[in-house]
Amino acid sequence: MNRADAAEQIVADLRELAALTSDENGAQRLSWTPTWQKATAWFRRRMEAAGAEVSMDAVGNIWAKFAGESEASVVVGSHIDSVPDGGWLDGALGVAAGMGYGAYFLAGKKPKKTLYVVGWVDEEGMAFGKSCFGSAVASGSMTAQSAASLTTKDGRSFADVLRACGLDGDRIDEARAAFAARQVQAYLELHIEQAPLLAQNKTSAACVYGVCGCHREYITFTGQQSHCGSPVALRRDAFLAAAEATVDFNNIALKYGAYCTVGQVDVAPNVVTISPGRCRISLDIRCIDEETFQTMIDEARAAYEGRGKEHGVSAAHDVIWHKEPVLFAETLKALCRRAVQEETGRDAVMYSAPLHDAVEMVKAVPSIMMFVMSDPGISHCKEEDTPEPALKEGIRAFLRLIEAVLGR
Repeated sequence: MNRADAAEQIVADLRELAALTSDENGAQRLSWTPTWQKATAWFRRRMEAAGAEVSMDAVGNIWAKFAGESEASVVVGSHIDSVPDGGWLDGALGVAAGMGYGAYFLAGKKPKKTLYVVGWVDEEGMAFGKSCFGSAVASGSMTAQSAASLTTKDGRSFADVLRACGLDGDRIDEARAAFAARQVQAYLELHIEQAPLLAQNKTSAACVYGVCGCHREYITFTGQQSHCGSPVALRRDAFLAAAEATVDFNNIALKYGAYCTVGQVDVAPNVVTISPGRCRISLDIRCIDEETFQTMIDEARAAYEGRGKEHGVSAAHDVIWHKEPVLFAETLKALCRRAVQEETGRDAVMYSAPLHDAVEMVKAVPSIMMFVMSDPGISHCKEEDTPEPALKEGIRAFLRLIEAVLGR
């Protein structure tokens, strides 16, 4: 099957998966749930029918092996899970593209290297708040010891969640060992952009050269709650300090062309007649440049500490997550750029602000990503979409990349 026909079939497969695992509100493939199990069963049926050897590791990552002339291998994939009420392409696109290359483009032919197609589990971090869970297991970032204490919001343990799906959390390190035994030489991931930049530039696909660093912390402002009839100039309003700091964060992001987001606000006592004595906010900072990334963190802290002093409140922070910026392998970047240019006629290169499984894979093997246009450029919702001509062109470019890397 040629690339055009394979891309056509891959889009049909994506629509089939969406119909199987979505409702009127969008995709519902939350990891380790019955709907996620439908998705992994679909993966297994499709890949076994194509002649692949299919297995699921100890945590739920699902693998299809297309044996090559050499045991040295290339891994292609993305995450098969979704957020609640998610989009039809987020994660699933990269999985389906890998499946399609093995099923339609190889069509029984033996590649030079072995091809593994993977559907990672819980990239979205919905169960335990840990993004890129399955790929972190494979890279060694998530171990049995670090996973043992994880619990869901409703108090279920990591072991109980996995046991309900017939998996054994005690064998988590075996998944890492299995990955190491695969002699992986490269990891390739296709994903929708999840932003409107490619659509605005009328570009269907781009090589992704890196992923922003991500810093997350909670900031707690503590002042003094008081009656709403108390003089404004004499208040120690925790929410006011938090609100002004939030505007400062936005200005920092604009200053450096990067990202600052306050997504959670918790005000106490949350009463209409009381100026708040306590306010906790989340802060997420993202930047592709390592030096600028640290500068933004420093300036954000100076901003909220300064706002605290202005309003007579204390400002304490608690770092909950920190990942440095990631740059992908130069050799794979060159092949990815060429694949995009050959298929689309444009040499498009960009970085990603959202995190992806490739951020974990780069710790273990040379990795690269390709983006396909997202239009209207929104994701994690049922409105997520890509015009079919652009979607197929991006898939064809990615099939070129797989072919180039497998043949090296």
